[in-house]
Amino acid sequence: MLHIAFDNTYARELPGLYAAWKPATVPAPALLFLNRALADDLGLDAPALDSPEGAALFSGNTLPEGAEPLAQAYAGHQFGGFSPQLGDGRALLLGEVIDRRGQRRDIAFKGSGRTPFSRGGDGKAAVGPMLREVLIGEAMHALGIPSTRALAVVATGELVYREAAFPGAILTRVAASHLRVGTFQFFAARGETDKLRQLAEYAIARHDPALAGTPGRHLALLRAVAGRQATLIAQWMNVGFIHGVMNTDNMTISGETIDYGPCAFMEAYDPATVFSSIDHGGRYAYGNQPSIARWNLARLAEALLPLMADGDDEVVLRQAVADVTAVIDAFPSLYAEALLQGRRAKLGLQQAADDSGDTTLAEDWLALLQQHGVDFTLAWRRLADAAAGDGNPLHSLFTEPAALSPWLERWRGRCTREDGGDGGAGLARATRMRQVNPWLIPRNHRVEEALAAASEHGDLTLLERLLAALRDPYDEDPAFARYAEPAPAQVSAGYQTFCGT
Repeated sequence: MLHIAFDNTYARELPGLYAAWKPATVPAPALLFLNRALADDLGLDAPALDSPEGAALFSGNTLPEGAEPLAQAYAGHQFGGFSPQLGDGRALLLGEVIDRRGQRRDIAFKGSGRTPFSRGGDGKAAVGPMLREVLIGEAMHALGIPSTRALAVVATGELVYREAAFPGAILTRVAASHLRVGTFQFFAARGETDKLRQLAEYAIARHDPALAGTPGRHLALLRAVAGRQATLIAQWMNVGFIHGVMNTDNMTISGETIDYGPCAFMEAYDPATVFSSIDHGGRYAYGNQPSIARWNLARLAEALLPLMADGDDEVVLRQAVADVTAVIDAFPSLYAEALLQGRRAKLGLQQAADDSGDTTLAEDWLALLQQHGVDFTLAWRRLADAAAGDGNPLHSLFTEPAALSPWLERWRGRCTREDGGDGGAGLARATRMRQVNPWLIPRNHRVEEALAAASEHGDLTLLERLLAALRDPYDEDPAFARYAEPAPAQVSAGYQTFCGT
């Protein structure tokens, strides 16, 4: 039997916060994808996993020794409405391992069948959405953005019925943890303060161990989560990523991106961009993501309040409310600082000069892109060419190139003030810019092309080639040039993504 060195703290330390459960068996497991590099990082035997025995393990048909599969309980605000019980309706935490860097990692199934939290669903998943998790998660990882990652995808040999019949699949996902804002909401909504406290102490020990046992640690936990989320959302915004369903059950305590359902990358810059088929009002549009993150953090603050004001003392409660409110009110500044730091790097700037001036410079640049319908990713990349002295590729993106000139003059002036007019500074700046402005993102039409081939024809060739390109997004390799091209405007205009549940 394949060996995995599990050390399952969630199962061991949090009884009553989950339902022990077994995955459903499947008729014909076949390995579609194995992340060999990730397996090695986890200390697993990748060659042994790339086998029928590995397919049986990743399908849940056989469980390795030490696995303690469980469905985690959580609640969540979904599009603003509170659902007091969600939980792992089609997922199971298989167990935890310590990776080669000494970090604790969850290994979990998605699509492994019904659980006590399934709420009438079948608990299954289809090939297309599970392979989307592979593509987007690996792309985000390569872009340097904290993310859950796919370890494996197995075809189940059965059909899953959604709007049509699709081939079934199970994803094996790796995460720093699967603790969510909604996990805290579940126990807070039930008034189960003892379990809420257990959960908070566990989260602190796992993600913020320096806070363990300290006075005010629950407020400090909220502050730490806010800091991680401010950094994460700023990174999303700086690559044009749209999560699509930022419910509180999809916001992690660890600060990792989780659940790549109706997600997509923006092409022509427009803050109102929405691709999700279920986001009819644009609640989770690209430009709304920072404010939604703050809203979600306010829900975490509400859930943690009973731990900060345990008892009937009104004075203590008022102080706790004031303390958490201060954290939530500070979030926009935390986010703005993280966003500006990323934007400076994208503009090729190293020194923090006038914050308001640099913010205006970046915002005016984005306004130009929006006004002229310019591709977000390529505009930043071609700005690096301009830094190196060749402005033609950038100008070619604009139907009215002259409209760019006044802004370029301002940008070059800001660069000159930083480097003192050093003639060789431009090439160094361009090199730095190319290290933070990707050439490749998962272009939506290429993602759909690869997923359709895999799902409809069992052909993984396009997926494997796209994945190879996305794993090195900053290198302009001519072999991958087709993946850098934006979709035709009419394709992007009608593009929709779906949850896959």
